[in-house]
Amino acid sequence: MSEEKQKELFERLKQGVINYDEEEVASAAKTVLEEGIDAVKAVFEGLVPGMEHVGELYEQQEYFVPELLMCADAMYAGLDILRPHMSKKDLGITGVVVMGVVQGDVHDIGKNIVRMMFDVAGFEVHDLGRDVPLEVFVEEQLRTDADLVCLSAMMTTTMVGMKDIIAQIKAKNPNARIMIGGAPVTEEIAEKFGADGYAEDASNALKDAIKMLSTLKKIQEEAETA
Repeated sequence: MSEEKQKELFERLKQGVINYDEEEVASAAKTVLEEGIDAVKAVFEGLVPGMEHVGELYEQQEYFVPELLMCADAMYAGLDILRPHMSKKDLGITGVVVMGVVQGDVHDIGKNIVRMMFDVAGFEVHDLGRDVPLEVFVEEQLRTDADLVCLSAMMTTTMVGMKDIIAQIKAKNPNARIMIGGAPVTEEIAEKFGADGYAEDASNALKDAIKMLSTLKKIQEEAETA
């Protein structure tokens, strides 16, 4: 299949998600497999951009919760078909990740997209879900000895709880790396709260996580050889 045709197929996936058309997404996903196109590429160049655009429509108040849920269903209709054919991407580093949406917040579509990207990249993911009590993040990090904790919030009122989570985790395990993200979160807020990273979107979350964990592994190796 030509590159132009491939792009058209990815656009069908993207628009199908945006228009919450499960049948269209499923049809396009099946065509991806029939044509022998890389399933991982179809997810990250079709389904993920679709959901990221849906998130923008939600922030602009053009879409509301019912539309978000229908778009998510459309995305999963494609993912269910493509996932069995997705090979783990060799990104050179993997780790254990704990993630969740902070207490009082139930907006988890962005978190679910990030989780999907970590899954595909080969990370061991412990997803706590949404409306997660602050102490649960701390307990789960200690239980799993996770390299990275990802906190998500879509509201300013719930975002403030991230500061306490970060402080508690750092107090118990200074080596743990913490990334925060969500609509109200900025790089300045991440620095103020003491986070190690800030994810503007799902793609950046994965890239930043790999950078952070690479740095962490180097520090650990240097400590062992010292």
